[in-house]
Order: sequence, then C-alpha cells, then structure tokens
Amino acid sequence: MSPHVVAGEAPLARPKSLTDLFLSFTWLALQGFGGVLAIAQRELVENKRWMTREEFIEEWAVAQIMPGPNVINLGITLGWRYFGWRGSLVSLAGMLTLPLLLLLGLALIYARFADNPHVAGALRGMGAVAAGLIIATGLKLLPALRKNVMGLPLASLLAIAAFVAIALLRLPLVWVLLGLGALGSAAAWRRLA
Repeated sequence: MSPHVVAGEAPLARPKSLTDLFLSFTWLALQGFGGVLAIAQRELVENKRWMTREEFIEEWAVAQIMPGPNVINLGITLGWRYFGWRGSLVSLAGMLTLPLLLLLGLALIYARFADNPHVAGALRGMGAVAAGLIIATGLKLLPALRKNVMGLPLASLLAIAAFVAIALLRLPLVWVLLGLGALGSAAAWRRLA
C-alpha cells in the first residue's frame, strides 16, 4: 500500500519492514501499563505517522467492538494493512512476547510484596495516572470528530449517553454497545445516504 496524502500534510509513512513492525508494537506494549490508548495514539499517529487521527479513531472503534483487547485488535488490523497475515502475526508477537515475560516476572515480585502498604499505594496512584492519560487522549482526539460524518454534536451526545449508561446507570456494556452502536450506525448511514 502506498502512503497517501492528507490535505495540507506530508504523506503518511509505513513500517519499513516486519522487524520495524515488531519492534514498534513491542515498544508500544512496553509503554502501555494501565491502558494503551494514549500511547497507541501518540506512537501510531504522531510519532510513526502510520495513520491519521481520523483513521486512528475509525480503526480504534472497530478494534473496540471486536472480541479481545483493543490494542491487540488494532495491531492485527494495522499489520494486515501493510504486510498481510504475516504483518498481523508479527504485530501480535510484538505486543505479547516481551510484555508477557515482564508480566510473569512482575507477578513473581508482586506475590512476594503484595502485603506491603507502599506497594498498594503505588498501584492506586498508577490507576489515577492511567485514567488521566485516557482523558487527555480523548481530549486530544476530540478535534478529529469534527470530520466525522455524524458531526461533533451528535458524536458528543452519543459519548455522553454511553458514559451515563455505563458509569451512572451501570448497564451492561454489551447492551450499551448494541443500543448506542446501532443508533450511531443508523445516524451515520442516514447522513451518508
């Protein structure tokens, strides 16, 4: 696939090789403790320039509705885009190999120090930082919604409805996804027609 040009910007880059893809997804995975959305957006859109913000939002939306971890799904689809099935396997291996080894090591260490109150406090602090990163990324991606076919007002309304349904009303995610997803799909379909 040749890089394409986004209006007013330089052409998008692409992974130089399967090794580049593997190392990039390994690096992405190693940075993503507690959630990788912010890291994935920064690495794939801003640093690597393999995707535009709009492409990232679209691919992330698809990755979220597929079974399995979102970033793994994103890696598989991006690997497929550039190198076919080999790219999918390589990006998957990059996301899993070294992080799995580190996680096994951390699990052994945690088992030894789990009762330490400093360790528990550190984990709570990391959770707050991860939440902040997700909010910051959402705010950074907000301008890309202006180019969305539904427009910023409707997309914002759906996001608020999803927040209310999941966080406040505690409705099951699958029902919120099916209901609001169907509503959003119908709205987009209508505007495209």
